[in-house]
Amino acid sequence: MGINHATSGAAVWFAATATLPALSTGLYPLAPMGVLAGALVCAGAALLPDADHHSGTIAHSVPVVGRLVARSVEDASGGHRHGAHTLFAALIVTLLAVLLGRVTTVLPLLGRVPVGPAIATIALICFAVKARDVVKRWSTAWFLGLVAAAAVLLFSPDNPVWFPVAVALGFVTHIAGDLLTVEGVPSLIWPIQVKPPKAWARTPGLRAIWKRNGYVSVPVLGHAGSVREHLLGVALALYCVYAFVAVAMQAGHVDLLAMH
Repeated sequence: MGINHATSGAAVWFAATATLPALSTGLYPLAPMGVLAGALVCAGAALLPDADHHSGTIAHSVPVVGRLVARSVEDASGGHRHGAHTLFAALIVTLLAVLLGRVTTVLPLLGRVPVGPAIATIALICFAVKARDVVKRWSTAWFLGLVAAAAVLLFSPDNPVWFPVAVALGFVTHIAGDLLTVEGVPSLIWPIQVKPPKAWARTPGLRAIWKRNGYVSVPVLGHAGSVREHLLGVALALYCVYAFVAVAMQAGHVDLLAMH
């Protein structure tokens, strides 16, 4: 579900980039403000694969236009949970993010700023806060997107790599989440859709992992929207709150360890 995709995107970003007292990896450490800006971008990017769903969060983002865009993506990708839910799509989106990350301009007093990521951030943050039900009105969500874009202009890391990394992590996290449901995702080497041998397809248990239509699944969460999914979403949300507070305190130069 959209709310859990957004939450998982933010959680993965915090785990990869934040310096936390516990439960972080340090794989791609960033300064606190870069962590916070990237978490919002990653949360928004974690909704991008569902641009292929005419009833998804993105479809409702702009009156009429949102549905038209979602319907176009749905038709071009072959329907919901088809081409847009693949590593091939993740590669294309990441390449586009790389190009956007290179779009900069020079502003008075600020110098050279990442205008491409800032513009993309407007939409990504809008999707993220609406999926999390942080706000009720789309107009408010778009306003928050503008505020976040300003933050990206002012506080984003100097290295432009952060933006495509955030988009790629969010996109792949969405695919991983859908992989954990009964419905599964297309073949990892899509557009080549490899179907299992007949003996495999007839074997209980195995056919739930590699399906007759070539989809793959590790269905530990059950169906999309299940109780197990919501419990995981709550756990990830609590982790995001913990990480946000820790990083915000670091940004305010509050020593967490000194408080013990």
